[in-house]
Amino acid sequence: MRQPIQTDKAPAAIGPYSQAVRCGDTVYLSGQIPIDPATGELVAGDIAAQARRAFDNLKAVCEAAGGSLDDIARVGLYLTNLGQFAEVNAVMAGYFSQPYPARSTIEVSALPKGAAFEVDAVMVAG
Repeated sequence: MRQPIQTDKAPAAIGPYSQAVRCGDTVYLSGQIPIDPATGELVAGDIAAQARRAFDNLKAVCEAAGGSLDDIARVGLYLTNLGQFAEVNAVMAGYFSQPYPARSTIEVSALPKGAAFEVDAVMVAG
């Protein structure tokens, strides 16, 4: 059985999907782009600012599901410019601690609303 997760502390879904869905102890977190949930607008700034906002959004959805970033088993990073990976990696290091989640990093041609970064994840929380 799927249980949708929703919080006002992260941007509302911009399509026919949930911010996250719990299936048993596993929570599948939809992609978060750097939208400020208070304004609904993409944050200004460099890739580090975008990554911080996206990770903050992801954290808010984790908390709404009763977990934290420490419960994430897998994270996916999507960048429109893989040359900015070092900056994103440095930001990610500030949000996660050992043991780190499994991760994939993929360069994409475009992201919603013109974002340069998106993150999704799978969380396991009892």
